[in-house]
Amino acid sequence: MKIAIGCDHAGTQQKSELIKYIESLGHQAINCGTDTNDSVDYPDFANKVAQKVSNQEADKGVIICGSGIGVSISANKVKGIRAALCYNEETSMLSRQHNDANIICYGARFIDLDLAKIMISNFLTTGFEGGRHQNRVDKIHNLTDC
Repeated sequence: MKIAIGCDHAGTQQKSELIKYIESLGHQAINCGTDTNDSVDYPDFANKVAQKVSNQEADKGVIICGSGIGVSISANKVKGIRAALCYNEETSMLSRQHNDANIICYGARFIDLDLAKIMISNFLTTGFEGGRHQNRVDKIHNLTDC
């Protein structure tokens, strides 16, 4: 799989390690930045990852910021994106099983590298269950501005 990965300044250290990890799992990592500790605006990098996934240039995405909240909100503004803010092993699996999430988001200030690796592995290997969950995902897809 092709995995787009991006972060703001809070996630640069983990991102560089996660790129190696993703590649060790046999996937291609697409680095969407940032690569420095200089302060940047997280929506810019969340959008880069989300656009890669939305345009099918990547199969899935990983986005990291300080809390994970800002990047998940930003990514979900892009059509066809279901970005899930995950915080443990179970949520990383449930995001795929029940929500067919195509981007995992998390906060580098709250999730250490070892847990991030487990969550990303779960996210990449867990399938969507479909069934009763498909109707809900379809409803998400069909939401429009009120």
